[in-house]
Amino acid sequence: MSEKKNIARAAGIMGIATILSRIMGMVRDMVVSRLFGAGFATDAFFAAFQIPNMLRRFFAEGALTSAFVPTFSEWYTQKSKDEARELANICFSLLTIVMGLVTLLGVLFSPFIVSLMFPGFQAEPNKMHLTILLNRLMFPYIFFISLVALCMGILNTVRHFFTPSISTVFLNLSMIVCALLLRGFFEVPITALAVGVLLGGLLQLLLQLPVLYRKGFPIRLRFKPRHPAVKRIALLMLPAVFGVGVYYLNITVGAILASLLPQGSVSYLYYAQRLFEFPQGIFTVSIAQAVLPSMSRQAAAGDMAGLKESLSFGLRLTLFITIPAMAGLLLCATPVFTLLFMGGAFDYAKAVKSAEALYFYSWGLSFVALVRVLVPAFYALKDTKTPVLSAFIAFLLNVGFSLVLMGPLLHGGLALATTLSAFFNMLLLLYYLRKKIGPFGGSKIVLSGLKILLATIPMSLGVYLCIQTIDWSIQGQKLLKGGVLSLTVCAGIGIFLLFAHLLRCEETERVSEILRRKLKK
Repeated sequence: MSEKKNIARAAGIMGIATILSRIMGMVRDMVVSRLFGAGFATDAFFAAFQIPNMLRRFFAEGALTSAFVPTFSEWYTQKSKDEARELANICFSLLTIVMGLVTLLGVLFSPFIVSLMFPGFQAEPNKMHLTILLNRLMFPYIFFISLVALCMGILNTVRHFFTPSISTVFLNLSMIVCALLLRGFFEVPITALAVGVLLGGLLQLLLQLPVLYRKGFPIRLRFKPRHPAVKRIALLMLPAVFGVGVYYLNITVGAILASLLPQGSVSYLYYAQRLFEFPQGIFTVSIAQAVLPSMSRQAAAGDMAGLKESLSFGLRLTLFITIPAMAGLLLCATPVFTLLFMGGAFDYAKAVKSAEALYFYSWGLSFVALVRVLVPAFYALKDTKTPVLSAFIAFLLNVGFSLVLMGPLLHGGLALATTLSAFFNMLLLLYYLRKKIGPFGGSKIVLSGLKILLATIPMSLGVYLCIQTIDWSIQGQKLLKGGVLSLTVCAGIGIFLLFAHLLRCEETERVSEILRRKLKK
């Protein structure tokens, strides 16, 4: 099977698994919004959860994955399976020790961390105390999820993608169950959500271990810090902590500055980010995770032509998904929030404010997605310095844009600043990568992007006409709203695919081929 087919197949498998996970995530957020709304308690919870979640994205899913997968892929393809198994066990053992210490320090220094990251909460001592309590309860989540990320790296390398992708379903289920059943047992009901996060992290780890055993990688404690691959992984990880996580660092900066804005701003940004990440989590992350093992194997074998082709295909597939998704989010921001979240403690005014943030985030969907595919290309080539330089410049731009835009646009300005910094990060990565490996099909990527953009125009017109058929500000009418929005989404997808086919987009044929093969099975 060609690498193109491997990437498309892997992305498809992870996409299906992630759809289930993201649907549960939406259900979770609907439960949270109905039970707790957007205000004092939710601001404290989302701020507290931001800290271990940021570390997860920086360290576990970011730096660890991007440093471990290329090295482990090289060991897996060029060494014996026993040596690859030994490396997996050594890394698991060392990571257990390191993350145990990180968790302990995080719990002890939570007051300092929360005060540093959310200075605006100091004006409300009760909110500050609640945030510290919730952060201490949830900080061990980073311990579990870091080990989960390592297990995911092993499984993805041996071409098993479904279990790692679907594991977050258990986090969402745990949070939903705890919120519904345990909130009455706590003086502050939202504490039940923090308990759900902790249990969800443990469940995610327990899910990986039997699958690793079946794939021939049973986890055993093996302490050997001087192993040559360990040093290589550590050297790759240090700069990658910042490089791969710039988008999430920008989100964190937005949360810090949002704590200085009117109450509810942290929650509006969180809800918007969750919807913004729905297409990201289903498709973009799946493509990035599918491309990295392929590019790592090709780089290890010295197949630069193959690496360029895998990268080009990954970028084109990303544009094929994110450009129409971006248009859909821009047009449907308010309808989606009124359908999914409006009700209980979450009224129409809160839905509109959350939709404002989603609108500004949505303009950057393709930029963020392309960055997620470009950065692994550098890591496949064992270059972590270049993404760091690009990320640092983008981070400075984000801070500058945020300070300028948060005054006139409030929380919407913080979302727009994230979009602008992602755009410049993407441009820098494209420039540096082309200098490093030469042309990798830029004209083909641009042509594909133009075709996709042309196919998106009639889709956008159809979507706009559909959503104008009802008044989304009216309370209730969930069945009617759900029906209209579902028909709108289906019509939009149908119109886009029709015009993409007429314009002969290669990605349409690739997706159709995968679907035909699945239907035959």
